[in-house]
Amino acid sequence: MRLTRCSGRSCLSWLSTIALTLLAGSTLTAGIALDLQDPNSIKAAASTCAYNLLTFYTGNNTGDVPGNLPAPYYWWEAGAMFGILIDYYYYTNDSQYNDLVTQGMLWQVGPDDDYMTPNQTKTEGNDDQGFWGMAAMSAAEQKYPDPPSGKPQWLALAQAVFNDQASRWDNQYCNGGLRWQIFTFNTGYDYKNSISNGCFFNLGARLALYTGNDTYAQWAEKTFNWTQAVSLMDQNYHFYDGAHTTLNCSDINRVQWTYNAGVFLLGASVMYNYVKCSNVEESDTRTDSLLSQTNGSALWLERVEGILNASSIFFATNPPNVMYEVACEPPNTCDTDNYSFKAYLARWLVASIKYAPFIQTTVMPWVQASATAAALQCSGGTNGQMCGMKWTQGSTWDGTQGVGQQMGALSVIQANLIDQVSVPVTNKTGGTSQGNAGAGGGGGVSTSDPALSQNAITQGSRAGAGVLTCLVLISVIGCSWWMIA
Repeated sequence: MRLTRCSGRSCLSWLSTIALTLLAGSTLTAGIALDLQDPNSIKAAASTCAYNLLTFYTGNNTGDVPGNLPAPYYWWEAGAMFGILIDYYYYTNDSQYNDLVTQGMLWQVGPDDDYMTPNQTKTEGNDDQGFWGMAAMSAAEQKYPDPPSGKPQWLALAQAVFNDQASRWDNQYCNGGLRWQIFTFNTGYDYKNSISNGCFFNLGARLALYTGNDTYAQWAEKTFNWTQAVSLMDQNYHFYDGAHTTLNCSDINRVQWTYNAGVFLLGASVMYNYVKCSNVEESDTRTDSLLSQTNGSALWLERVEGILNASSIFFATNPPNVMYEVACEPPNTCDTDNYSFKAYLARWLVASIKYAPFIQTTVMPWVQASATAAALQCSGGTNGQMCGMKWTQGSTWDGTQGVGQQMGALSVIQANLIDQVSVPVTNKTGGTSQGNAGAGGGGGVSTSDPALSQNAITQGSRAGAGVLTCLVLISVIGCSWWMIA
């Protein structure tokens, strides 16, 4: 490479740009070695991050409870961690943590197999339950090894969470939506937020595609429309934190978090794929079916592109394209939960590519620059490889470490293997996970909305019976069937 003379601030700026953009290959001596052109290097870096992540997990220690993280971590973050470790197996085919993950996922299912475990009811919210349900959904989609016979199965667990949450849809305040908290005695019961409704939307969209059952898709559409109508999402597709029922959701908290954009982007991408690439039998004449809408795929295309464009707020201009938590990183106010949020945007950005391939040219520069920066930031702790949160800070470790920071680095690094892995399966394209449409302790589909609950979610539903996962070669035309080897 030809060297160019530089001096002073211009030289420092030039070197910074080179380090984080042109050096999409090996990092410098600090941090974890990462060559984004070499899948084996990406897998090795991901392996290091996964190992260091699990140094914080105590659930496999004698006398401890499987599936729990120690203080200061809340129960939901363990579910999020297992979801990312399920992704780790999907991307790397490294099975060394599978027994640990399966043990934790099954230990916490609760008496009704719906992730309503009694020892968490004092703090469990809809978003908490949702993260466990989405982890189970990932296991079904990615053909993670099925649990032993006689144990709850991944698809059934995801359905149980969805059914519970559908039964909690609340029309009394704000014209619908899910509350943040499940129980009246918990602080936050009077709050409806984007992440709780986003998890429900995300899960509904993915269940619709996996099972071919249009009722899930109707719930997903309803949830997205409500989020927009109540102004938790603005006209430019920015998602805000939440609002209080006591004020009929008029007091929008306009804080923006990465994971809200991510959870809605993946759900919208799945809905785009579902609507565009599904077949409805001619005998299905229901006017409420999403598949009967001639402009359905164009609508979801617009939504995917809108959310993606709005997500640019979470990527720095200096250094360029590196993800940061805009609400708390600059003022140094991030808390334990906030440390983990970038992990979910990273994983859901690339997961969306499989359902809406036209976003790849926008997503991958973000992911590549962020992965390079994250690997450089993994230079702290006693082993010199613990990851910090501030990827924009380069190789100077920011002094923080923990579950959230490790999940963030692991997610964004392994995301660079997205082209190496197969398309997530459905029950028509090789999925093996067994479902239970009536699962959960919430009484199945909610009866609070007759327009939706009149069509019970059963295995026999036929709307979308011909669903196959679809690869869109051009964003506005055409649809090709994916063949699963």
